[in-house]
Amino acid sequence: MEEKIKDLIEQIRPFINIDGGDIEFVKYEDGYVYIKMFGACAACGMQDSTLNDGLLGFFKNEIPEIEGVINVQI
Repeated sequence: MEEKIKDLIEQIRPFINIDGGDIEFVKYEDGYVYIKMFGACAACGMQDSTLNDGLLGFFKNEIPEIEGVINVQI
């Protein structure tokens, strides 16, 4: 499962990079994908929308078992 998620992140990374941000996989646990957002995405006011509307929909389309996406503040 983790490899598939990492592959999906690599597919979406160029779109996040365009806006000056980046994304890193942290872990997958109990149906949730934990990621870390960097750059412009780290402080963006649209971060919740990106997580819940963009990334969650993208991941669920490929892996229906995913329940949510959580940005980890490390």
